[in-house]
Amino acid sequence: MTDMTKPNTPSRRRERFPGISTRAWEHPADRSALVALRKLSGFDEILRKLAGLVSERSVRLMFLATAVRTGERQFPELHAMVQDAARVLDLERVPELYVTQDPAVNAMCIGMDTPIIVVTSGLVELLDEEELRAVIGHEVGHAMSGHAVYRTMLLVLTNIATRVAWIPLGNLAITAVITALKEWFRKAELSCDRAGLLAGQDLQASMRGLMKLAGGHNLAEMNVDAFLEQAEEYDKAGDLRDGVLKLLQVLPQTHPFAVVRVAKLKQWAESEEYRSILAGAYPRRADDQDTSVGEQWRAAADSYSRSVKESKDPLMGLLRDVAGGVGTVGGKLRDTFTGARGTGGPEQQPHDKD
Repeated sequence: MTDMTKPNTPSRRRERFPGISTRAWEHPADRSALVALRKLSGFDEILRKLAGLVSERSVRLMFLATAVRTGERQFPELHAMVQDAARVLDLERVPELYVTQDPAVNAMCIGMDTPIIVVTSGLVELLDEEELRAVIGHEVGHAMSGHAVYRTMLLVLTNIATRVAWIPLGNLAITAVITALKEWFRKAELSCDRAGLLAGQDLQASMRGLMKLAGGHNLAEMNVDAFLEQAEEYDKAGDLRDGVLKLLQVLPQTHPFAVVRVAKLKQWAESEEYRSILAGAYPRRADDQDTSVGEQWRAAADSYSRSVKESKDPLMGLLRDVAGGVGTVGGKLRDTFTGARGTGGPEQQPHDKD
């Protein structure tokens, strides 16, 4: 139900988060990189110079000319949603929100000095009110974390990669950096899924929206619980070969797969961290300058370590074996990729003769 005295603001009670730092919702791997970069004085200026002729003003002018800017007279409900997300997350400067005619389902936050949010008509038609609230909160999260600045880095590096391919090892080095940046951006998407949940505070709506990104608008034919079961099956994979295939499939992606996003968001919504934020115990922007880079990198390392330990993926299991010094790793790899099923120890395996 919607309170008509405040258009498109849910009548259900939601918490607001005065002074909240983006560290509250950022994934540890995203947060560690952002904290480190924010400590680098002048880093944003370097990026702007790297961007060269890419003008933020021209981007805004293009959407001003070719899309519909939301306001009290155009898409007023969407306009109220972005204001509401800014109110809940305590963002003083509300980003402009544009709707562009495009059947593809997409939303983005672009710009460095003055980020703007763009959603496609396909997205608006696909999602219901509360699902849209989560998506807009997600994009406001991007604006607050400054992700647009670092996405610009990825675009610049991608452009450089095409120009240095002829230099020995040059393209390889750039490709390695881009791969690392894509891993970062996948974690940034998980961060902003959390921001979207904080903005709407409706877990079912957040998960439904992600499920619709995978399966379309026919909600009557889908089920969130069944979709979560898919996520668990994906995590388990089949054998080591499936684990390798999953890794190869995810490396080129800038976004995590939909089932992964749903599972990760549900896990966070059930965590003590989320409950603490709702109770008012969250990092404040006033303390951002005192944040330790070392602490954030350790938190990121702990997060990755915990993911490996908790994952049911066979490849992650192999990594656990390697870390634990298991001597049968080579045998597992050989059996997997040759189709052998033997599980005997070394004493049961034939030995090569010198």
